[in-house]
Amino acid sequence: MKYCFSTWQRALGVVGIGTGAGVLVMSCTQLPAETRPSMSNERRMQAMMVADTSGYETASPRDPNGIGTYYLGRQIAHVMGHEGASWLERKGRRQEEGTDLLLKELKLKPTDVVADIGAGTGFFSFQLAKKVPKGQVLAVDIQPEMIAALQENKRRQKVTNVRPVLGTTTNPSLPADSVDLVLIVDAYHEFDHPREMGRAIRRALRPGTGRLALVEYRAEDPSVPIKRIHKMSISQARKEMAAVGMVLADSIETLPQQHLLLFKKP
Repeated sequence: MKYCFSTWQRALGVVGIGTGAGVLVMSCTQLPAETRPSMSNERRMQAMMVADTSGYETASPRDPNGIGTYYLGRQIAHVMGHEGASWLERKGRRQEEGTDLLLKELKLKPTDVVADIGAGTGFFSFQLAKKVPKGQVLAVDIQPEMIAALQENKRRQKVTNVRPVLGTTTNPSLPADSVDLVLIVDAYHEFDHPREMGRAIRRALRPGTGRLALVEYRAEDPSVPIKRIHKMSISQARKEMAAVGMVLADSIETLPQQHLLLFKKP
């Protein structure tokens, strides 16, 4: 389901945070073949995922900003539609979220392959690209309109090491054992199928060294001006990652409003 920017902002319950002007709506473009998931593989994956419903339930009460489905006790939030793309590029985001500090804390190597899942317009993707000049950034989103925006921003900024990837709600379409770091910023809590996505992310990480950087607003802090359904606690994140075979390696609490949680597969 898609929401316009003003509706999504109200759903988040943002208080005292600046917003960008205008709404970015991009037309869909034909994607290069390498960015489209294999249909045969996708069908097999979907068949596997449909059969596993463990952890999911429909329960009350239902938060109006959620989809009505709970996963391991947490109600899944509505996803932000492409109509709200200007929120991702809003003036003041760097200061509000401490994005420069976040990128520093990732401790990337120049040759790393990074997947930015829920990349949107590429706010983080193009900054990550500068950190991995000899590597690559796979900018994953499930909305063709966001992929179109990524393609246009890539062309405009003349960046060569960012590759937009069209994923699905159950599969980010990443090659197995190929990614050094997966970054998910304020998006995981909106995944319709967090268990399936978690498993696919785990498969994509390089054995032994691959990391998942999960960034979510701190549920433990009532002063963070975001509605509860758009926040996540460390304990909830650990529980959900444990369900897909991931363990917490580090918790970094230097960001103004968010957890930076680093997970690895044993």
